[in-house]
Amino acid sequence: MNTDKTKPVEILLIDDDEGDILLTQEAFKTGKIANNLHVVMDGEQAMHYLHKEGEYRHAVTPDLILLDINLPKKDGRQVLAEIKADVELRCIPVVIMTSSKSEQDVLKSYKLHANSYIIKPVSMSKFSQIVSAIEGFWFSIVVLPVDESLRKVV
Repeated sequence: MNTDKTKPVEILLIDDDEGDILLTQEAFKTGKIANNLHVVMDGEQAMHYLHKEGEYRHAVTPDLILLDINLPKKDGRQVLAEIKADVELRCIPVVIMTSSKSEQDVLKSYKLHANSYIIKPVSMSKFSQIVSAIEGFWFSIVVLPVDESLRKVV
Protein backbone atom coordinates (compact mmCIF):
# COMPACT_ATOMS: atom_id res chain seq x y z
CA MET A 1 0.00 0.00 0.00
CA ASN A 2 1.18 3.47 -0.78
CA THR A 3 1.56 6.00 2.01
CA ASP A 4 4.46 7.84 0.32
CA LYS A 5 2.85 11.11 -0.80
CA THR A 6 5.52 11.58 -3.52
CA LYS A 7 4.51 8.37 -5.33
CA PRO A 8 1.26 8.14 -7.26
CA VAL A 9 -1.54 6.11 -5.75
CA GLU A 10 -2.27 2.91 -7.68
CA ILE A 11 -5.98 2.43 -8.35
CA LEU A 12 -7.57 -0.50 -10.15
CA LEU A 13 -10.92 0.23 -11.79
CA ILE A 14 -12.92 -2.87 -12.70
CA ASP A 15 -15.81 -1.76 -14.90
CA ASP A 16 -17.21 -2.76 -18.29
CA ASP A 17 -19.06 0.48 -19.11
CA GLU A 18 -16.88 2.66 -21.34
CA GLY A 19 -18.82 5.81 -20.41
CA ASP A 20 -18.30 5.19 -16.70
CA ILE A 21 -14.63 4.43 -17.32
CA LEU A 22 -14.20 7.76 -19.11
CA LEU A 23 -16.03 9.62 -16.32
CA THR A 24 -13.83 7.97 -13.70
CA GLN A 25 -10.64 8.70 -15.64
CA GLU A 26 -11.62 12.34 -16.06
CA ALA A 27 -12.56 12.70 -12.40
CA PHE A 28 -9.24 11.23 -11.24
CA LYS A 29 -7.30 13.45 -13.68
CA THR A 30 -8.71 16.52 -11.99
CA GLY A 31 -8.24 15.09 -8.50
CA LYS A 32 -5.84 16.39 -5.89
CA ILE A 33 -3.83 13.21 -5.48
CA ALA A 34 -1.36 11.90 -8.06
CA ASN A 35 -2.62 8.53 -9.21
CA ASN A 36 -2.25 5.80 -11.78
CA LEU A 37 -5.65 4.47 -12.79
CA HIS A 38 -5.49 0.96 -14.25
CA VAL A 39 -8.60 -0.41 -15.94
CA VAL A 40 -9.84 -3.92 -16.61
CA MET A 41 -13.26 -4.59 -18.10
CA ASP A 42 -14.37 -7.96 -16.73
CA GLY A 43 -14.06 -10.12 -13.66
CA GLU A 44 -11.67 -12.64 -15.20
CA GLN A 45 -9.26 -9.88 -16.28
CA ALA A 46 -9.51 -8.43 -12.77
CA MET A 47 -8.34 -11.65 -11.14
CA HIS A 48 -5.55 -12.10 -13.72
CA TYR A 49 -4.43 -8.54 -12.98
CA LEU A 50 -4.51 -9.02 -9.22
CA HIS A 51 -2.64 -12.34 -9.44
CA LYS A 52 -0.20 -10.82 -11.98
CA GLU A 53 -0.88 -13.52 -14.56
CA GLY A 54 -0.30 -13.49 -18.31
CA GLU A 55 -0.36 -10.02 -19.83
CA TYR A 56 -0.59 -8.59 -16.29
CA ARG A 57 2.60 -10.22 -14.97
CA HIS A 58 4.13 -6.75 -14.44
CA ALA A 59 1.02 -5.23 -12.88
CA VAL A 60 1.39 -3.22 -9.71
CA THR A 61 -0.57 -4.12 -6.62
CA PRO A 62 -3.32 -1.53 -6.28
CA ASP A 63 -3.74 0.65 -3.21
CA LEU A 64 -7.50 0.74 -3.87
CA ILE A 65 -9.94 -1.22 -6.03
CA LEU A 66 -13.07 0.36 -7.53
CA LEU A 67 -15.37 -2.50 -8.48
CA ASP A 68 -18.61 -2.59 -10.44
CA ILE A 69 -20.78 -5.53 -9.43
CA ASN A 70 -22.35 -6.15 -12.83
CA LEU A 71 -19.48 -7.49 -14.92
CA PRO A 72 -19.16 -9.96 -17.79
CA LYS A 73 -17.37 -13.32 -17.49
CA LYS A 74 -17.07 -13.17 -13.70
CA ASP A 75 -19.56 -11.17 -11.66
CA GLY A 76 -18.27 -8.41 -9.38
CA ARG A 77 -19.63 -10.25 -6.35
CA GLN A 78 -17.49 -13.25 -7.27
CA VAL A 79 -14.47 -11.00 -7.74
CA LEU A 80 -15.09 -9.39 -4.34
CA ALA A 81 -15.43 -12.80 -2.66
CA GLU A 82 -12.19 -14.01 -4.24
CA ILE A 83 -10.29 -10.86 -3.25
CA LYS A 84 -11.44 -11.04 0.36
CA ALA A 85 -10.72 -14.80 0.56
CA ASP A 86 -7.13 -14.32 -0.67
CA VAL A 87 -4.66 -13.64 2.14
CA GLU A 88 -2.45 -11.58 -0.20
CA LEU A 89 -5.30 -9.41 -1.51
CA ARG A 90 -7.80 -9.04 1.33
CA CYS A 91 -6.13 -5.96 2.82
CA ILE A 92 -6.69 -3.95 -0.36
CA PRO A 93 -9.74 -1.74 0.16
CA VAL A 94 -12.54 -2.50 -2.29
CA VAL A 95 -15.06 0.22 -3.02
CA ILE A 96 -18.14 -0.97 -4.86
CA MET A 97 -19.09 1.65 -7.48
CA THR A 98 -22.21 0.57 -9.26
CA SER A 99 -25.48 1.81 -10.66
CA SER A 100 -27.38 -0.80 -8.61
CA LYS A 101 -29.56 0.64 -5.84
CA SER A 102 -30.76 -2.83 -4.85
CA GLU A 103 -30.81 -3.37 -1.09
CA GLN A 104 -29.85 -7.00 -1.77
CA ASP A 105 -26.74 -5.88 -3.68
CA VAL A 106 -25.77 -3.51 -0.87
CA LEU A 107 -26.22 -6.17 1.81
CA LYS A 108 -24.48 -8.91 -0.20
CA SER A 109 -21.52 -6.60 -0.92
CA TYR A 110 -21.03 -5.81 2.76
CA LYS A 111 -21.44 -9.48 3.71
CA LEU A 112 -18.60 -10.18 1.24
CA HIS A 113 -16.52 -7.54 3.10
CA ALA A 114 -16.70 -4.61 0.69
CA ASN A 115 -15.16 -1.56 2.34
CA SER A 116 -17.87 0.75 0.99
CA TYR A 117 -20.75 0.84 -1.48
CA ILE A 118 -21.29 3.85 -3.72
CA ILE A 119 -24.08 4.32 -6.25
CA LYS A 120 -22.68 5.92 -9.41
CA PRO A 121 -24.09 9.36 -10.08
CA VAL A 122 -25.18 10.42 -13.54
CA SER A 123 -23.61 13.89 -13.74
CA MET A 124 -19.91 14.63 -14.11
CA SER A 125 -19.98 17.17 -11.26
CA LYS A 126 -21.47 14.62 -8.82
CA PHE A 127 -19.04 11.98 -10.09
CA SER A 128 -16.13 14.36 -9.44
CA GLN A 129 -17.45 15.01 -5.91
CA ILE A 130 -17.53 11.29 -5.20
CA VAL A 131 -14.01 10.77 -6.56
CA SER A 132 -12.79 13.67 -4.46
CA ALA A 133 -14.41 12.13 -1.38
CA ILE A 134 -12.82 8.75 -2.17
CA GLU A 135 -9.41 10.40 -2.55
CA GLY A 136 -9.82 12.42 0.63
CA PHE A 137 -10.94 9.49 2.72
CA TRP A 138 -8.78 6.63 1.43
CA PHE A 139 -5.58 8.58 0.80
CA SER A 140 -5.62 11.47 3.26
CA ILE A 141 -7.48 10.21 6.33
CA VAL A 142 -7.18 6.41 6.42
CA VAL A 143 -3.87 4.72 7.23
CA LEU A 144 -3.24 1.80 4.88
CA PRO A 145 -0.65 -0.96 5.31
CA VAL A 146 2.65 -0.25 3.57
CA ASP A 147 4.56 -3.53 3.63
CA GLU A 148 3.08 -6.04 1.17
CA SER A 149 4.95 -8.92 2.82
CA LEU A 150 2.92 -8.35 6.00
CA ARG A 151 -0.37 -9.03 4.22
CA LYS A 152 0.23 -12.76 4.63
CA VAL A 153 0.50 -12.37 8.41
CA VAL A 154 -3.01 -12.66 9.80
